[in-house]
Amino acid sequence: MYHIKFSEKIRNAAPGLRVLAIEAAVENPPTPDSLWLDIEKENETIRNNWPLESVNKRPAIAATRAAYKKLGKEPNRYRPSAEALCRRAVNGKGLYRLTTLIDFINLLSMKTGHSIGGFDADKIVGEVLTLDSGHHEEEFHAIGRGLLNIENLPVYRDAIGGIGTPTSDEERTKLTPETSHLLMLINVYDKTEDIEALRKLTLDLFQTHCNPRSINTSITSI
Repeated sequence: MYHIKFSEKIRNAAPGLRVLAIEAAVENPPTPDSLWLDIEKENETIRNNWPLESVNKRPAIAATRAAYKKLGKEPNRYRPSAEALCRRAVNGKGLYRLTTLIDFINLLSMKTGHSIGGFDADKIVGEVLTLDSGHHEEEFHAIGRGLLNIENLPVYRDAIGGIGTPTSDEERTKLTPETSHLLMLINVYDKTEDIEALRKLTLDLFQTHCNPRSINTSITSI
């Protein structure tokens, strides 16, 4: 497993933060119908239970937004990805059907409200990941979005630069159909959340939809 470190800025902004990391050998084929059906059901559940003005009140989303504000980032302008997914569901826009790993992470994110980093671990440089606050004019190529202003966003960096924020992950380490080694990182900002229940839910869904092998999990606390 990777060694996760926290900068002083993150320690001050999110003193109760815990990180659930899951690493596994995987395949990443086109999304099967069974997974897509679960995503459509989750879309409907969100539409039926969370009015648009309440989406950002979901506990995990609200806790992520609070961390943004403490770091000096405006969460309405740079929404956490879980919030963006849930807003699409409420607005009836649905999701794009992509690959198994990406759509599994989207499903888990909608179910839990957590913005989840999903990385091709073979593209990560080094064995240490540092969670820090983004720097002014730090270059970060967000997946499908081009250059993203990550100043004051929580960002994971490997030995050569940023790989993921709760708003978007980086092109360099993104999941592709060729990915065979997955790293998932879930930042749990809410001190009251049952992280063992989250780990169980994640592993249950992971095994149901992705046929992972050689699974390793860890929890790192500030």
